[in-house]
Amino acid sequence: MTDDTEDASATVLLTAGDDASANELRSLQTWLNDVDEVRGRAELREGPPVPGTLGPVVDGLLVTLGPGGAVTALATALVAWIRHRRSEVTLKVTRGDGASFEVSAKRVQLLSAAELRGFVGELAAQLASDETAARPDADAGPS
Repeated sequence: MTDDTEDASATVLLTAGDDASANELRSLQTWLNDVDEVRGRAELREGPPVPGTLGPVVDGLLVTLGPGGAVTALATALVAWIRHRRSEVTLKVTRGDGASFEVSAKRVQLLSAAELRGFVGELAAQLASDETAARPDADAGPS
């Protein structure tokens, strides 16, 4: 059984798997800093430097979610950011409990306005869920 204090500071790790992932994650961090509910809660996660390079490598974006609609705000911001990408970026979303799923630009850009509203709702539910249960319809949800 969980209490409300545990849910007050959930974390979500966002990663992108292509060669331009560091730039994409920096862009997403900037985008999220314009959203009141998550402003200042997105931090770039850096890994050790790759041999032969200078400085650490950005390998993720860690978002700390607080109460007050932050989950829905993050879901909405992710979908809006993805829809504005010109590349075929795919984000891997990993919740604090280890469950993960992917959200792709290719999938999101094909949705109608009504489908987008449903998709944002499903994405918010996936972000907020403490269980790793499978989605009821994998084709309709984040993929």
